[in-house]
Amino acid sequence: MSISAAVAPPRKDDDRLPSRQARLACRSGMAASTAGLANGFVQGNLAILPEKYAASFHRFCQLNPKPCPIIGMSDVGDPRIPSLGLDLDIRTDVPRYRVWRDGEVIEEPTDIMAHWREDLVAFVLGCSFSFEEALMAEGLPIRHIEHKVRVPMYRTSIQCAAAGPFAGPMVVSMRPFKPAQAIRAVQITSRFPSVHGAPVHLGLPHSIGIADITKPDYGDAVPVESDEIPVFWACGVTPQAVIAAAKVPFAITHAPGLMLVTDLQNRDLAVL
Repeated sequence: MSISAAVAPPRKDDDRLPSRQARLACRSGMAASTAGLANGFVQGNLAILPEKYAASFHRFCQLNPKPCPIIGMSDVGDPRIPSLGLDLDIRTDVPRYRVWRDGEVIEEPTDIMAHWREDLVAFVLGCSFSFEEALMAEGLPIRHIEHKVRVPMYRTSIQCAAAGPFAGPMVVSMRPFKPAQAIRAVQITSRFPSVHGAPVHLGLPHSIGIADITKPDYGDAVPVESDEIPVFWACGVTPQAVIAAAKVPFAITHAPGLMLVTDLQNRDLAVL
């Protein structure tokens, strides 16, 4: 299975790159949220599956490009994806992983050296942290970064298109904005389709199956002020909800909010 990427590969392996420094920190045991880390560089969600399931998962991502935009993919058994970084090792360069068996998380290690197998294929999916840089550049507040917590994420009643064993609910991330800010956020994020693009929903959380916005399924709650509305983007944690629903015998993902930092640059993802 060949490597694929949505954008051009990094030109060099530079020890001074903030992205590489972030990965080196992960290899040394850093296990914190990557929100706001290595500003300017693309972060990615991770899903690792046996080759037996890789084609179906690839098809699932193609059918659901909003929550699952593929920006990189490994060859079978290869823990490196040179298109995302010349010195990048999928087994060590994420702050914290989740190891899944039969749809349940059994371990959350800081590396997966002991779990790596020769039949595994790694998928890296675009992350909304990339468009947050563009939002902040326009002066829009990002509440979870202000509060130094993980972005709140919710399972919804929006069902993804199925492929093979993979089916289930879309997960969304939420950022609160005043109405005028929300309109601007839609305009800005529409330029970044490879990292989820425009929101999938604004306001009225219950209409997409979110019963209590103060209780996210992943990440941390953030306050929504009385003059703000919650704005929801498709989220790359969706594969985790789908892996749980499919009860795949074995899979590995990142822990929500603790992403893979690549050497791609956010500005290269903008389509306008």
